[in-house]
Amino acid sequence: MVKVADYITLERIVFFKKGCKKENIINKLTELVATSDKVNNKESFKKDIWERETLMSTGIGLGIAIPHARSEYIKDIVIAIGISKESIDFDSIDGKPVNYIIMIAANKDQHKEYLQILAKVALVLKSKKKREKIMNSESIEDIYHIFNKI
Repeated sequence: MVKVADYITLERIVFFKKGCKKENIINKLTELVATSDKVNNKESFKKDIWERETLMSTGIGLGIAIPHARSEYIKDIVIAIGISKESIDFDSIDGKPVNYIIMIAANKDQHKEYLQILAKVALVLKSKKKREKIMNSESIEDIYHIFNKI
């Protein structure tokens, strides 16, 4: 069974400050993903993420964005988490800003695991109670523990 906790680390969780823009957030999360030894080529992976984002915004509603890509430059799944107490314009499908940004990177051959992780992250963040718990968190350790349970 695929567990989100297997693919996150404290070092890949960040709180964004007021005034951050979508581009800065995606670039920062890409940088965090690239700190993993599971990333072969940071710039090519970054290009893959932006290509996916230009197809359609990964802002899915409820204040959630899940920028993601399957890439030949990723050896195994890596997740980076960004939380912003201030809402951020993300060109979301529902037209509303986001506060929760979860970047998921996977290898091109990890279709099943990739979809399972996407589904689990979306399921957790659809819960208003979980979103409130995340938003009220004061530390990256708190965020880590919330995601460590899924």
